[in-house]
Amino acid sequence: MKPFSVTISEEEIQELKLRLSLSRLPDEMPDAAWEYGIPLGLMREILHEWKVKFDWRAVEDRINSHSNYKATIDGMDIHFVHERGEGENPLPLLIPHGWPGSFYEMLDLIPYLTHPSRFGGDPSDAFDVVIPSIPGHGFSSVPSQKGFEDRQAAELLVKLMNKLGYDRFGAHGYDLGASILGLLCLDHPEQVIGYHTTSPGNPSPYLADDAAMTDAERRYIELCKQWYKEEAGYAHLLGTKPQTLAYAFNDSPLGLAAFILEKWYLWTAPPNGDLFRHFDRQTMLTNVSIYWFTQTINASNRFYYEGRHTRWPGENEVSSVPLGVSLTATQAHERPPREYVERLFPDIRSWEELGEGGHFVATENPRLIAEHIRRFFRKLR
Repeated sequence: MKPFSVTISEEEIQELKLRLSLSRLPDEMPDAAWEYGIPLGLMREILHEWKVKFDWRAVEDRINSHSNYKATIDGMDIHFVHERGEGENPLPLLIPHGWPGSFYEMLDLIPYLTHPSRFGGDPSDAFDVVIPSIPGHGFSSVPSQKGFEDRQAAELLVKLMNKLGYDRFGAHGYDLGASILGLLCLDHPEQVIGYHTTSPGNPSPYLADDAAMTDAERRYIELCKQWYKEEAGYAHLLGTKPQTLAYAFNDSPLGLAAFILEKWYLWTAPPNGDLFRHFDRQTMLTNVSIYWFTQTINASNRFYYEGRHTRWPGENEVSSVPLGVSLTATQAHERPPREYVERLFPDIRSWEELGEGGHFVATENPRLIAEHIRRFFRKLR
């Protein structure tokens, strides 16, 4: 386990700017807005911002102001940020990121969790925060063998926490992080003090074809099917032929940005809304730049393909870990009924409405999420 700092060479930065300057923009249907995908006008704006105004060195300074490390576990280098909390007994908290995101999207949570007294909170609510780059993302190793999936990622993160001296710890996650943590809670419940999530339907519980369901559960499942039909074409492509898309994403920075930012917009803002009302441009371009400089978009996308080989929750498989749920205000398919979630996590200790925010709410409103995390774990210390 060694200290780590992010340093991208000036040559790589200049190559990015050159590639951006050579971008060849496509045509667009008149008045298309978001109907056909991310609008041309927005991508022109992104292109100019990234090429002219974006300051990667400032990003490096911010990342390196935190305590970054790499740990070698089972032959893989796992990058993580580890910040100690105030007070006598901070609770260890594992926070993996989502997709298409990175550890960077979780950094704003840190001060609210490690030093709550700075924001009017109680020092006894403090955490030791561990934010890893999931293998295949950012500055962690890229899996080199077929079949690396969520359950294997969970095993590595448990070993990471144990190496740090945390035999028991809490966890918070959403999206891919929620898939990994949900499986971790099934396989290692004795090590998890409690689990808080904004993606309570991920992973899904086992449902037999003839399972008795409530009306709310049936409506939710139909809603998920409809969402998949209308919005999840990307998931089908990545789940079947991810390598084909990788040539474009790994070669064109603007193409990579369009792919990633479309998800941040659609999973956050209403139709024809303003992406940058929810996230600042520096944060958006930093997230894309991490994928670009580390060349990990293909490895991250492969999680969709490898998901076909994941051992998902089976019949009668439940977790005894206490669960806390905070529901966001958008993405109806991320708002399952409580009885659906109880099939996998019967010990639900809190079920709350955030009242705002979308899929990437930890970046959108970190203080709000931190308050809910602190409140949930207060009862479990």
